[in-house]
Amino acid sequence: MLIKVHDRLAYAYTGGKTFDPTLPCVLFMHGALHDHSVWTLLARWAAHHGFSVLAVDQPGHGRSEGPPLPDVEALADWTLALLDGADVHQAALVGHSMGSLIALEAASRAPERASRLVMIGTAYPMKVSAALFDTARESPMKAIDMVNAFSFSSTASKPSYPGPGMWLHGSNRMLMRRIQNSDPTLNLFSHDFAVCDRYANGLQAAAKVSCPVTFVLGERDQMTSPKATRDIAAALKAHVVTLPGGHSLMQEVPDGVLGALRTALAGAPA
Repeated sequence: MLIKVHDRLAYAYTGGKTFDPTLPCVLFMHGALHDHSVWTLLARWAAHHGFSVLAVDQPGHGRSEGPPLPDVEALADWTLALLDGADVHQAALVGHSMGSLIALEAASRAPERASRLVMIGTAYPMKVSAALFDTARESPMKAIDMVNAFSFSSTASKPSYPGPGMWLHGSNRMLMRRIQNSDPTLNLFSHDFAVCDRYANGLQAAAKVSCPVTFVLGERDQMTSPKATRDIAAALKAHVVTLPGGHSLMQEVPDGVLGALRTALAGAPA
């Protein structure tokens, strides 16, 4: 589905169902160097269980026109404008990693428009190490390999998990390479890292959020350590779900993330 946002086209996957703005909406926001495809399982479940779904590609990522936006605040405004373009007044906001910060900021800027806030693989502040920053700037393909090593809780998942022919590390690596190479004039990985690293409005934003909040964390997450969520979780009065995985929870623990989402949405009309 294509939606015009600020005179540019944005793409949203609708979970295999025709989008219906009269249904309760779930809006999914991906993390750094990802696109809508990381949400396939969750988006399809929601679309086939009474919700309308918008799993978006952020500006300059995947099928959405660029340029990429400079910070979390601009991306939150873009997200609210996308809801306007889709004729949606209120949505459950679900974000992974960088997307979780965007969801938080959007929920704070328009509290009445967020029915639920689900933050997956999150932390605040979401600082990036100098070594990883430098590698992303100078050798982004090497940085992608580093992030893949950090994002999964084991060096290798069991064969064909979670489905036949799957290779978690390889799939994520190729997705990130494809997004990175989509614009040869831009180092999108370095850009996305900077967006995460610069965001400094988390606690102020948390004070304005009025909807129920769920955190879904990986107990072995090396990218956004669960230890870094204590203050923001307390400020949001969040229900915290901890799963046996790393940072790429939707790929590594798909059933656990789906269960957490179903519980988070249970109070929403569907």
